[in-house]
Amino acid sequence: MESKFVSGALMAKKPNHIRWIIALGAIAFVGVLVYSSFQQTRERYEVCMTFKGATHCATAAGSTYNQAVRSAQEIDCELLSNGRDENIACLAQAPSSVRPVR
Repeated sequence: MESKFVSGALMAKKPNHIRWIIALGAIAFVGVLVYSSFQQTRERYEVCMTFKGATHCATAAGSTYNQAVRSAQEIDCELLSNGRDENIACLAQAPSSVRPVR
């Protein structure tokens, strides 16, 4: 039994350079996650859609103009339409207004 304890004790004592490599890898990973999260919400727009006489405005963010506007259109059309077919028809229309939000 002593040999297992000794080998377990040796396994618990990892060299410091391995710990530093693991710590630096974890810090780099968190940094990449934070950076990519901020890049996804660079552009922010308020988009208004008119469908069947009703108008709704929604604000959405995205990494590009097209992504942000499309996301806001999807929000608007979900609230303005009744069912999948109307939602598709609503999304096929151009927005009635688009304005940047800062």
